[in-house]
Amino acid sequence: MLMIEPNTHHKILEDARLTFPDECCGFLFGTEEGDTRIVTDMLIVDNSLHGDKRRRFEISPRDYLRAEQYAIDNKLHLLGVYHSHPGSPAIPSETDRQAAQPYFSYVIVSVYERGRSNVLSWRLNNDHQFEEEKILEYLFA
Repeated sequence: MLMIEPNTHHKILEDARLTFPDECCGFLFGTEEGDTRIVTDMLIVDNSLHGDKRRRFEISPRDYLRAEQYAIDNKLHLLGVYHSHPGSPAIPSETDRQAAQPYFSYVIVSVYERGRSNVLSWRLNNDHQFEEEKILEYLFA
């Protein structure tokens, strides 16, 4: 299960809206408590794809290294990646699946021209297929 802190959730949605009609991307950081991942921070990175950024995204190796260092510096776990699907559902594509890594949560934001959005999270199973990861409402302690 995944919980996303409200301020972080807002920043992810804002990145998707500001990047529209291109795909945005970034990293998710936080903690783990049992089977629950708690996303408390994020890092926006440039979509480094050379080509049509409206249907694909790419994260540079340098940005992956930067994300790993960010996690170390802030004593957080690198929990996953988020990206947007402009004008289409928040369902992973075959390209998303092929590029995915075990352990990571993959948050996809479906964003449309008028700002409407939907957020879903996905994780790979043992057969390297995506399964939806439940997103829980974040409750303040």
